[in-house]
Amino acid sequence: MQFRQFVDDDLGCASYLIGDESSGEAVVVDPAYSIEPYLAEAEKRHVRVTRVLETHTHADHVSGHGRFALEHDVPVHVHPAAEAEYPHEPLEDGQEISLGDVKVRVLHTPGHRPEHCCFVVTDGSRGDEPWLVITGDSLLIGDAARPDLASEAVEGATGLYGSLQRLLELPDGVELYPGHVAGSLCGAGMSSKASSTIGFERRFNHALNVDQDEFVQERTNSSTPRPPNMDNIVALNRGPFVGAREPLRTVDSADGASVLDVRRPKAFVAGHVHGAFNVSLSSSSFATKAAFVLTADERVAIYAESAEDAETAAQGLRSVGLFNLSYLPHADTSETIEPIDIAELERLAANGPVEILDVREKNERDEGYIDGTRHMPYRIVRALLEDLPDDRPIVTICSSGSRASIAASVIASAGMEVHPVLGGGIPEWAERGGTMVRFRRCGS
Repeated sequence: MQFRQFVDDDLGCASYLIGDESSGEAVVVDPAYSIEPYLAEAEKRHVRVTRVLETHTHADHVSGHGRFALEHDVPVHVHPAAEAEYPHEPLEDGQEISLGDVKVRVLHTPGHRPEHCCFVVTDGSRGDEPWLVITGDSLLIGDAARPDLASEAVEGATGLYGSLQRLLELPDGVELYPGHVAGSLCGAGMSSKASSTIGFERRFNHALNVDQDEFVQERTNSSTPRPPNMDNIVALNRGPFVGAREPLRTVDSADGASVLDVRRPKAFVAGHVHGAFNVSLSSSSFATKAAFVLTADERVAIYAESAEDAETAAQGLRSVGLFNLSYLPHADTSETIEPIDIAELERLAANGPVEILDVREKNERDEGYIDGTRHMPYRIVRALLEDLPDDRPIVTICSSGSRASIAASVIASAGMEVHPVLGGGIPEWAERGGTMVRFRRCGS
């Protein structure tokens, strides 16, 4: 058997190539929009991709199944409950797909989405016992998937619980390869490990060690943000095939497009294009963060340190359904923002008036926040600009400076005075002995 896992560290998504060296056939499971790595790996292993298998219709990234179909005439397989509008072969529970000695058995595992399927893989040259299972967005490492993206939460959680019980029927030694690792919005408590076993998860995964009532209650009380542009991405993945885009074109001016500055925060505040948004390419989850700031139909001009960085940014943006892109290599970058450090924040807070925005997520804030600060996650600042004061300076703060810079850039684009805290953020405030409030929610 030929097997290779591909992990997109930025999105926290995993995809797979499964092949049989004797037959020369291979399938790709849950391909990313950029399909070149799969083709290169198949060529290296002397196999040919003959099918694409989708565990489900993805909500957080654009699938590459359209490119495989349009560019290489590869058929796509998905469960009928996906209601796919593209030409496809339907998957059925218990169906077996043969790649010579390698067999892929379909397990219909609804919950995350009604069409969700897992794939149990057996290498006949080793024996009849399954070797591994690709679990998509059902059983994750250290967690289980969220059930609220396609169904009513209780209904989805109930279905997911039943699906997990089916997976637990597999032997303990079966290797487990999920569709997501830490960094994805399709689960909350995932491990950064890329694989596990059924036995390890049976023993240590909390989601597998509670009864149905407790499982449903926990799953329906999740506060994890929904993936940005989710409805648009689902529509793209369910609708007609999405092919490759034209190469990134270079422009002389933004010409009404939103400017996305992908440089590091310190470079951005020192000088940037008027009205630009700053989402650093060097930060984790670049594409997801950018998609929280930008809308799916927005024209975007990328400002970067180099053409190579602009291409990398464009690849990430396309992966989350942002396609109307150009590269702005030269522009007036005379606009500045004055950042502050924790010592200056202490002085501002003491002398006031100042509006301090804690732009972290709710679960982070619950662990401890600066008294008197206002909570506004960076991802919703653009929608709430009218709620911000214009009679006093605004300070944005997170845990490291990356999200503070994003929020500050959005606020500055509206013409308001804003100062991001770059560097240590909330942890540094606490280390210096600053007053912190810990929020305890009922039942926690």
